[in-house]
Amino acid sequence: MSSHSVLSPVVGTDAPNQHLELKKPQELKEMERLPLANEDKTMSANLKYLSLGILVFQTTSLVLTMRYSRTLKEEGPRYLSSTAVVVAELLKIMACILLVYKDSKCSLRALNRVLHDEILNKPMETLKLAIPSGIYTLQNNLLYVALSNLDAATYQVTYQLKILTTALFSVSMLSKKLGVYQWLSLVILMTGVAFVQWPSDSQLDSKELSAGSQFVGLMAVLTACFSSGFAGVYFEKILKETKQSVWIRNIQLGFFGSIFGLMGVYIYDGELVSKNGFFQGYNRLTWIVVVLQALGGLVIAAVIKYADNILKGFATSLSIILSTLISYFWLQDFVPTSVFFLGAILVITATFLYGYDPKPAGNPTKA
Repeated sequence: MSSHSVLSPVVGTDAPNQHLELKKPQELKEMERLPLANEDKTMSANLKYLSLGILVFQTTSLVLTMRYSRTLKEEGPRYLSSTAVVVAELLKIMACILLVYKDSKCSLRALNRVLHDEILNKPMETLKLAIPSGIYTLQNNLLYVALSNLDAATYQVTYQLKILTTALFSVSMLSKKLGVYQWLSLVILMTGVAFVQWPSDSQLDSKELSAGSQFVGLMAVLTACFSSGFAGVYFEKILKETKQSVWIRNIQLGFFGSIFGLMGVYIYDGELVSKNGFFQGYNRLTWIVVVLQALGGLVIAAVIKYADNILKGFATSLSIILSTLISYFWLQDFVPTSVFFLGAILVITATFLYGYDPKPAGNPTKA
């Protein structure tokens, strides 16, 4: 009994120590995780704001530089938009190959194997991209037509109709269900665009403004909206059905896009190319437009995972505002009216409302 009475305090004191020793590494791990979690949150927030900046820069700069390049009066022939589309597709292919090379741990052998396995060995999967690629090529050509006939601000607001077309194609092709807020936003969007396209008194009185060119620009934007909606939903459907990377898919899109683009060059601008060359009228500004068009989609694809719907709404709104201000003060090809401002506000509101995701009742903790 005496031995037991001596030992029992020892056991009693050792047991908690053993428990503490077992618990200590777990507590240390939790303490180590706390600063890492805070760093992750800070990095995520920084990436969100970086995404916002990149999205605004890309959407605004492409529209404004494209508009400026199509209206700038210079000596000699103007660059052909059909050739610019082809060069943009080729640059996109090169950029995507570099990204796949980076994902392949900078190994040429691994890159060759990935391209061979994912593209050459899957001809049917590759052929599926021919349809959206052809539509994207048409859309890219139409954007040049639109910005040759419409000011950047009007184009930016009207082009938001792609939200409507994308929603309708998502419902019909992907069986997606839209909520009340989304249907309401589509109605507001159409109303806003109608206001933006409403002719002002200065446009009605001016004989210099060609009604035909305004109509051509509007038809080009509307067709681009429909093509963008269909091609985007079709591309999304393909991505969901297969496990290929976005970069591989973009290589496939670029391959078909360059073929369709070259066909367009031959059909519409073949004589001009044979006379003045493929790169006629190219200057520094033209190359900036081409690079922005080529890399813009890839940049958005890379950062879109950090940008939620509200952030995309902010990017669209800021882009519309910047395009309006720069068109008025710098390009001086646009005079905003009260009707335009009303339409722009409605379009911006619709953009936010479409991305609005109401929190379900009874789950207040959901972020």
